[in-house]
Amino acid sequence: MNALHCMDRCFLAEETLEQLPAPSQVGKTKVGGIDFNKPRMRWVTQAVLALAPSPNGFTATELAHQVQLLSRHSESQYGTRRAAYDLKKLRGKQLIHRIPHTQKYEAIPQGLKAMAALVLLREKVIKPLLAAARNRTRTRRPKNPTVLDQHYESLRIGLRGLFHELGLTA
Repeated sequence: MNALHCMDRCFLAEETLEQLPAPSQVGKTKVGGIDFNKPRMRWVTQAVLALAPSPNGFTATELAHQVQLLSRHSESQYGTRRAAYDLKKLRGKQLIHRIPHTQKYEAIPQGLKAMAALVLLREKVIKPLLAAARNRTRTRRPKNPTVLDQHYESLRIGLRGLFHELGLTA
């Protein structure tokens, strides 16, 4: 229930987006940052979210299997070794932690909220908005627009200006 609550009330701390790509350290080992624009890290994040409700945590092998299901990759393309490295990167960002005296991991509540927010923002907000901003052809407006249609239209117009300022559109 705690895992589901964290996913329901997801948020990103102000500095999270800037800190994710930076390298971090786990013990004496320096590990790479997390690039959420790479499909592999998105699959890993989604796999961790899927495994988070496990009452006794999850192993690197279970994570590898979940990523294989999401990505449709074989074990040779994404195995336990890569999963262990990705888990170490998530540990370096304090998104998950290793359960003491075991080979299992569990998501930290704040990390779970951040991962859920990243997935939600990318898949349900940014991706559809970029797709809509790219569509240059005008569609006919509905004859009887709903309040939701009006909000979407004002959001689309506002984001077009924002994307222009950020240099994301021509």
